[in-house]
Amino acid sequence: MKSRKNNGSFAGKGYYIALILCAAAIGISGYMYYRNTNKPDPQAKDPALNVGVIDPTDDGIAAIATQPSEQTPTQSTQTPIKTGLPVSGETIYGYSMDALSYNATTRDWRTHNGIDIAAEAGTPVYAAADGTVYTTFEDDTMGMTVVIRHENGYVTTYSSLDSELSVETGSTVKLGQAIGTVGNTALIENALGDHLHFSVSCNDEIIDPAQFFSMN
Repeated sequence: MKSRKNNGSFAGKGYYIALILCAAAIGISGYMYYRNTNKPDPQAKDPALNVGVIDPTDDGIAAIATQPSEQTPTQSTQTPIKTGLPVSGETIYGYSMDALSYNATTRDWRTHNGIDIAAEAGTPVYAAADGTVYTTFEDDTMGMTVVIRHENGYVTTYSSLDSELSVETGSTVKLGQAIGTVGNTALIENALGDHLHFSVSCNDEIIDPAQFFSMN
């Protein structure tokens, strides 16, 4: 009988011990949960770590991402140059690179890369703009010729001049400066009489002299 009482007392004590341990475990778990949920956010203390998360479904963000940045439009640094007529007279033969025109000297149809200005022999011929004399030479077909280079890639050519020139290769000339006089040395245009054959190119491309004069 005595032995059974001791066993029942021990079993009752074990029940209470287990109950106490369970309560302690629940208390510890609750404390750890409370501590973790109230732990300060390290990103809130350090602004450098406070990086927002982008929602890829946000249409507003997508619009900002694809919006082009503002750029200053590129502007041309070239400025028109001052130009003037190389000689005073009547234009008797016009520019014609897009269609064939009749040449009274050669009696055929061909293009014409400039304009022919009639003037009496000995009439001064002037530089059509500031520039530098690139070369002077006597061409087999166009006669005595002066070539002047200008700013922005422009080149002016003066042909059918008298053999006596006022400039030489390398000379710096100003707009309106005399470079020679009118003659009739262009063999393929001698049927026109005394005149100046004047042509213009820009960046090695032949252009209508009227376009060159229009820069004023």
